Amino acid sequence: MKQQVTLDDVSAGYAGRAVLSGFSARIPASAVTAVVGPNGSGKSTLLGVLAGVVPVMAGTVAHRTSVRPALVAQRSTVSDGLPVTVRDTVAMGRWGRLGLFGRMSPCDRSVVETCMERLGIGALVERRLGELSGGQRQRALVAQGLAQEADLLLLDEPTAGLDLEAQRRITEVLREVAAEGTTVVHVTHDPAAARRADHCLLLHAGRPAGEGPPHEVLTGEARGSVRGLPRPARPSAAEERGVARRGRG
Repeated sequence: MKQQVTLDDVSAGYAGRAVLSGFSARIPASAVTAVVGPNGSGKSTLLGVLAGVVPVMAGTVAHRTSVRPALVAQRSTVSDGLPVTVRDTVAMGRWGRLGLFGRMSPCDRSVVETCMERLGIGALVERRLGELSGGQRQRALVAQGLAQEADLLLLDEPTAGLDLEAQRRITEVLREVAAEGTTVVHVTHDPAAARRADHCLLLHAGRPAGEGPPHEVLTGEARGSVRGLPRPARPSAAEERGVARRGRG
């Protein structure tokens, strides 16, 4: 399997304080990777390193391509007072390609419209961001990330605290774009969401404590050795039927 990002012996953090130390891991290309671990284990810092916004103090981070990654902000970090519409928000995803004074072409506008439709917010285009529900706002921010058309899409807890419809829509879109060739990395505290990923990276105290298929990483032994790791809920009947069907296939 091709690797989208390779991290070797990386140390990184803030103001000279390392949060990640001696960190080595692989992010597979064209797949969904779930990053899990207790609070303070370095999950958000890892996203920052992958995005290039957190400086690396030591080690190497090698990307498969030179395209700038797309980093999707959490909805709680975006001010309600910003006088921007949903369309404006998603269109910001094109700024990296247009430059400071570039104008939107018909192609750019088509990308923006397609991303909004994929996230089910096409009817909200003229609504102010501050008027939206949490789920609608998060879908707008994910659409902004998609509009960048990056090879690597990074998301920090994209479905945390959302209604079931928003969770379903975002999860489906992330799987679709991975199938289309985009590498997706998302931080999650939800064991069920982590189990649905193709690849799982378990962090503990700024280092990888496990890496590989979720069923091999999120074991009872891992929960025993990594304090603060969420325990999985019992799979729903629908999830159990899905596993059974995959087993028969």
